[in-house]
Amino acid sequence: MRRVIVGETATDAILQIAVDWLRQGRVVAFPTDTFYGLAVDPTSASALHTLFALKGRPLASAVPFVAASLAQVETWCGPLEGQSGRLAARFWPGPLSIVLEAPRSVDPAALGGAGSIAIRVPDHAVARALAAAWGAPLPATSANRTGVPPVRLPNALGAIADDPSVLVMDAGAAPGGAPSTIVDARGGEPRLVREGAIAWNRVLDFLEG
Repeated sequence: MRRVIVGETATDAILQIAVDWLRQGRVVAFPTDTFYGLAVDPTSASALHTLFALKGRPLASAVPFVAASLAQVETWCGPLEGQSGRLAARFWPGPLSIVLEAPRSVDPAALGGAGSIAIRVPDHAVARALAAAWGAPLPATSANRTGVPPVRLPNALGAIADDPSVLVMDAGAAPGGAPSTIVDARGGEPRLVREGAIAWNRVLDFLEG
């Protein structure tokens, strides 16, 4: 296992190691506020294909993203307005992913045939620091083979961590629980894309309040 020990916060030196790894078209495993995730350069088709092969994930499946801040999301995707902006202001940082139009810089391999992405600002300092060091949001698909439960502990990454393309940012246990809730609020009526850590009725109550 190629591993760097992070702790609760990542040093600039460790973040540079991870960013350099991503720039080489490789994969970084890192903690989020739910489970460990996998990041690659989202502008690189070859890096994304490496990620999909590592997970055994169908190429038609889109990958979710994490960002360092609301400001980073708006720099990348444009201003968040209406219900999307309200949800971001209320639930970020946290496990609520919001569907937005994908920037042109994102390779189509990350989008699963759609023109949108699901993105959030996670409530985990290491995940936010990695996106900040990279300079843009990053993919954060769960660090497991497709069909296998996601993992909270870096030592549970198994064959994922043993792959030579993977660098593990070991920050100890991730919180676990449910994955992020995914909401599409671009239309007149908000739509639940995936149930998760934030209850759907809580989202609706907030938007109707």
